[in-house]
Amino acid sequence: MKILFRLLACAALAFGAGCATRPAVTPAASAGPAPLLLVSIDAFRADYLQRGLTPTLAMLAADGVRAEGMQPSFPSLTFPNHYTLVTGLRPDHHGIVNNTMLDPVLGRFSLDDRQAVSDGRWWAGGTPIWETADAHGLRTATMFWPGAEADIHGRHPDYWRPYDGKIPPQQRVAQVLAWLDLPPAERPRFITLYFDDVDHAGHAYGPDAPQVDAALRTVDAAMAQLVQGLRARGLLDRINLIVLADHGMAAVPADHSIAIEKLIPLDQVQVVSTGVLAGFNPAPGHDFAAIERRMEQPQRHMQCWDKTRVPARLEYGRNPRVPQLLCLADVGWRITTPDFLAAKARKHESLSLGEHGYDNADPRMRALFLAHGPAFREGAVVPVFPNVDVYPLMTHLLGLPAAANDGDFGAAEAMLKSGAR
Repeated sequence: MKILFRLLACAALAFGAGCATRPAVTPAASAGPAPLLLVSIDAFRADYLQRGLTPTLAMLAADGVRAEGMQPSFPSLTFPNHYTLVTGLRPDHHGIVNNTMLDPVLGRFSLDDRQAVSDGRWWAGGTPIWETADAHGLRTATMFWPGAEADIHGRHPDYWRPYDGKIPPQQRVAQVLAWLDLPPAERPRFITLYFDDVDHAGHAYGPDAPQVDAALRTVDAAMAQLVQGLRARGLLDRINLIVLADHGMAAVPADHSIAIEKLIPLDQVQVVSTGVLAGFNPAPGHDFAAIERRMEQPQRHMQCWDKTRVPARLEYGRNPRVPQLLCLADVGWRITTPDFLAAKARKHESLSLGEHGYDNADPRMRALFLAHGPAFREGAVVPVFPNVDVYPLMTHLLGLPAAANDGDFGAAEAMLKSGAR
């Protein structure tokens, strides 16, 4: 039976700094792959590492492997790309095609809808790595990850927590270290850790704001706590650590809004999503084809396509959950509707000054990727690569058979020491 809240030896310390400084714990002596810890720093743009504000991440990169950037899958949004990272499938294949979706059977999906987020039917188009690990006898744990709250194909990670954005970074790290303090037979071999501070600051203030710099320092301090805790346990050089992001971030001035109601009669369509990537479906009794013909003409600050005519390089548009008409804002712009603006006003929220979801080829959407541990080369820098390659890399590290995926292990193999796992 999967465990939501586990009674741990350091339960009283699990959400405090105490667990991070416990005496060294002997790593599991049983044969098997080195543990793998996957850390996501939401919206950590690849070039943020060059700001000189994250010495812990810089140390891990210098002693391990750093990519010049990692290209997200399209659309460059949070839920689609987090699920891509753990399945190796592009959003069009795993079915989490947006942060906001409409399914003819399941209804609506959004990030803040806990019922939808925890419904495994939304996620059933992919096989997350924790499911494969569990099937092959490896315990798993997720300190937050999109999909981990859902019962996907009848499975959860062995240890997991429902997402709670109020839990600060240091407490998230403490929980991971607590899991690593479990007896060898109960200790997870695959663990995820998620930080959202950089994403929140980037949306609220824009990627170049001092608040983003402060968030970078906060997360790096949490990573220093993690490194210290791993070192104290004798694990720093015995655990494979991958630190990455789901996407980057671009500045969007407050007045860079495209009022889509001036171009599309909204009472003649079904609005599925707005923002950077807006989606519309036909409404009964209206000439949707005429609307599409008009919108597919050149538009200011955006491009629109019928889903069957999305550029092939984006590898998007075949999934039934993709709306029939898609409008993608140019980088630095957003698409709004009166309902979208009214919802913001009701919540007393300002428009975001930073956004993502744009064309995944744009350098501002590139994500962080670095790796450190016994399997990885030291002091290596690799070119930009697509994030679908992370999944086959991880299954190789854990000695697991990869489920069907869109990645290429051959491309990621250059990161590894000769013969390493």
